[in-house]
Amino acid sequence: MDAAQLGEWSRFLVIGSLMAFVVAWLAYGAELIARRRVPERDVVTASVGGPDSGSAGVGAAGVDTAGVGAAGVGAAGVGAAGLDAYGADLPGPDGAMRSPVGAAKAANIGLTVSILATALLAFGVLTRAVAAERAPWANMHEFSITATLVGAVVFLAVARSRAGQAMATWLVMLFVVTLSMAVTVLYVPPGPLVPALDSYWLVIHVGMAVTAFALFTVSAVVSALQIASARAERAGRPSSLPRAASLDRLAYRLIAVAFPVWTIGPLILGAVWAEASWGRYWGWDPKEVWALITWLAYAAYLHARATAGWSGVRASVVSLIGFGTLLFSYFAVNIVFNGLHSYGGL
Repeated sequence: MDAAQLGEWSRFLVIGSLMAFVVAWLAYGAELIARRRVPERDVVTASVGGPDSGSAGVGAAGVDTAGVGAAGVGAAGVGAAGLDAYGADLPGPDGAMRSPVGAAKAANIGLTVSILATALLAFGVLTRAVAAERAPWANMHEFSITATLVGAVVFLAVARSRAGQAMATWLVMLFVVTLSMAVTVLYVPPGPLVPALDSYWLVIHVGMAVTAFALFTVSAVVSALQIASARAERAGRPSSLPRAASLDRLAYRLIAVAFPVWTIGPLILGAVWAEASWGRYWGWDPKEVWALITWLAYAAYLHARATAGWSGVRASVVSLIGFGTLLFSYFAVNIVFNGLHSYGGL
């Protein structure tokens, strides 16, 4: 099988992954709707058990909950303060939190299909690498599918956590958008590298950029959810999101991992590669400038947290600004600007 045929097989596998992610997105959307409906639909006044059963208090949302005496579980008020960290989960007979049945089924479907989608995407990326006989991230199509693969693996690692459940709908939607662009407007057949990219530095420099890009993307979704959760908490209304503080911590950890990868890969090793290819470490090329701007934005995020004590919404806003610079660097610099790093392949 020649390179052109392998390239088509790679594209078919990526399209299969895209379709699977669409199904997963629909399942996670159904889960999100089911959870949001629980406080109004499924939480009712009830008393189960013998004389030890207690009636529930009324939470901020004005909803009564059952006291389960037979299991030794006291009554609990459900409202803005009474909901579990993920919103509409209900206490089971052992005191552990249980998800609504419909939401749990949808979540299981979403996770199963997401695993399938990630596997298909991994085979698609691998097939592209075989077809091109090199690392599969030399143009925007390859960068997009590989970054999506890294992001999907990160998502699956946290998918069963409350934060993972909360970000599922939105992150998978980004996967769908990215892969849709990758197999349409960004697609190019596998081919030889331009001379400047024909180097072992492609594996290290761009590979680290792909990894950091994926981590920054996941952190941006978490930061956006943190802002929404914080607003719900301030308004005193029930929310289907995890607590704002836990989302804030997760975003910080993701950025704390991605930042040194971005520092070493695109900036430091990129400068070394530039000196080897063009005889200078820094030339104010648009890609170099915007890689530095992205680095400064995330450095400001980490610095503000470490020295000024910033957290919560303010820190999340800075995180989203950093992600905006990253998107501008990826799309505008590769497509609009004419520079030494314009390797979009379009």
